[in-house]
Amino acid sequence: MHLLRNVLTYSAVATLALTLAACSSAPQTTSEEGSSPSARPTPKSQGSGRAQGYGQINQQPTQPRVQRGGSNETPKNVNYGGRGNGNYSAQQLSGDFAGNPQLLAFIERMTRNGFSREYLYGVFSQVRNRDAVARLWASPASDANPGGWLAYRAKFVNPANIQRGAEFWRQYSGPLQRAQQTYGVPAEYIVGIMGVETRWGRIIGKHRVIDALTTSALTNQRRSAFFFDELANYMQMTRSERMDPLEPVGSYAGAMGYGQFMPSSFHSYAVDFDGDGIRDLWNPVDAIGSIANYFHKNGWVAGTEVAVPAQVSTDAYASLPDGFKVKYSLGQLAQYGITPAAGRGNTGGRTCLVCLSQVPGGQKEPWIGYQNFYAITRYNRSNYYAMAVHQLAEAVRAQVGR
Repeated sequence: MHLLRNVLTYSAVATLALTLAACSSAPQTTSEEGSSPSARPTPKSQGSGRAQGYGQINQQPTQPRVQRGGSNETPKNVNYGGRGNGNYSAQQLSGDFAGNPQLLAFIERMTRNGFSREYLYGVFSQVRNRDAVARLWASPASDANPGGWLAYRAKFVNPANIQRGAEFWRQYSGPLQRAQQTYGVPAEYIVGIMGVETRWGRIIGKHRVIDALTTSALTNQRRSAFFFDELANYMQMTRSERMDPLEPVGSYAGAMGYGQFMPSSFHSYAVDFDGDGIRDLWNPVDAIGSIANYFHKNGWVAGTEVAVPAQVSTDAYASLPDGFKVKYSLGQLAQYGITPAAGRGNTGGRTCLVCLSQVPGGQKEPWIGYQNFYAITRYNRSNYYAMAVHQLAEAVRAQVGR
């Protein structure tokens, strides 16, 4: 019975994708930060992406110039990169944060990284203290997924999103194919990440990034050092990519672009994928290459599985430690009556048990996750998130007919 329920759930993804021809693609009602699996999304700055101190801003890596693809690589939206850093100058810090000792100390540290003090005074005098951001950090944490896995899944794997994902794939098929060839990451998973994060650029956030990061650094004292690091990396990004620091918009946590990278992750993973000399995460082509590079550098194994439904012979699986942090071998899982119900068994070298709660405290849906499932959790450390990306990716691929 466990096998039947799980296989039906898995098969429903593809079935749903094949019934969409007459479905409406009206925008789904959602909040600005709707893609996050938690009430307070953890910024994506794990690993080498995060700077360790104000004097250790991640420097721009040398990126190979990537060959241009087809004409469908030209995004319709205006991008931020390459338009100049802005002509800002002031003799002292004024505005919402005038005289703030923490921000003044940050400015002094940034001058040791080659920034003009007058330029920084001019920029930060125009930065605004966003009460909405401060209130979000001050609010108590809440249960992010009160409806369990099925309610979470429905937010992302639904007819409208599958249709939009297929449209995005068709529009950017050239860059997606090139990213798959370059980094070994299938196109559907790049599309899946963008869908869960921003609905393919529809929900990139409404806060100026510099306002969000500065407000967070000065009001969220528990994570102040983290946000000052991100602010330092943001200023470095705007300098290297010739952006006006007061223009880019993103989430209330300061996440940016189609893939919602934090600034430190930008320096570690962003690539110039359209060959214009600028890495711009608001450019869908650069975002495609950058997401693929992120997966590549976080252990994606080309040609291997992501996750498959599990066949279980007993209920023992429900009491086992599970999730991407717990490693098993297939042999160990078999001892508990847990075996792959589908797939090629091509694991990529890592195996985990993923039990998805139908409702809080209710029946669990067992899956086996492999190395590439773990790689998705490097993007956002949530089992629900990784499975939503996987199932959305599979559904979009079925809709496109690949």
